Amino acid sequence: MVIIDDFHRPMIESIVLAGGQGTRLRAIVRDLPKPMADIAGRPFLWWLMTRLKQQGVGRVILSVGYKSETIQDYFGAAFDGLEISYAVEKEPLGTGGAMKYALEKTRVPQVIVLNGDTYAEVSLQGLLGRFDSANTNLAVAVTYLNDSARYGSLVIEEKTNTITGFREKQGPAAGYINAGVYCLRRDIFAKYSVPDKFSFERDFLSRQLGGIRPLALKGVRSFIDIGVPEDYALAQTLIPTFSVRIADDPPRVVH
Repeated sequence: MVIIDDFHRPMIESIVLAGGQGTRLRAIVRDLPKPMADIAGRPFLWWLMTRLKQQGVGRVILSVGYKSETIQDYFGAAFDGLEISYAVEKEPLGTGGAMKYALEKTRVPQVIVLNGDTYAEVSLQGLLGRFDSANTNLAVAVTYLNDSARYGSLVIEEKTNTITGFREKQGPAAGYINAGVYCLRRDIFAKYSVPDKFSFERDFLSRQLGGIRPLALKGVRSFIDIGVPEDYALAQTLIPTFSVRIADDPPRVVH
């Protein structure tokens, strides 16, 4: 989920990966896709789409799967001026397969991709600008956590901000993690032999790291993952608070 920076931007196109079932939230969020979990009286995806609109996004491709009709019925073909298209998975494709399928529906050469179950407050224009200036195929928003054990951390080359490796999930340790917001080229998979079903992080990014040399963007101001019950509970009050914070508030990471 991204937050507003300014209102004078060219149109941006975004893919939101919204096909998750929310297995770990099953006792709390019943019979709903995880991005439709209630946050302060609204679906989480409503908060996310609102922020995308305010950031200058003009078109969103919602990658949906589990109970996709719930999302389609709620948002329809447009949301507050945002054009919406759907990439409907007939079976789970993994994050990479979902991205590959949704990219077929994009119209611009570079696309913002983000997870539909995390809040990552980051400037989309900043991400796009760094992406262009670095002449890379992939820029990744990253956030620093005092305890990165749940996610595993990234190895980042200090001078170039290039991601050069991954540290597996282990005991409590501080480090940068992947915040789940990407800027990438529409044809990123074109020269690779990738299946229809795969994990973007595990099966593609980690294996092709040397060739892609993704850029790390360290400008994430706030981050929260609603995929586990304790953070979902925190999100009920924190996400509405984030939505009205002024632009020069100090960064805050919630985990």
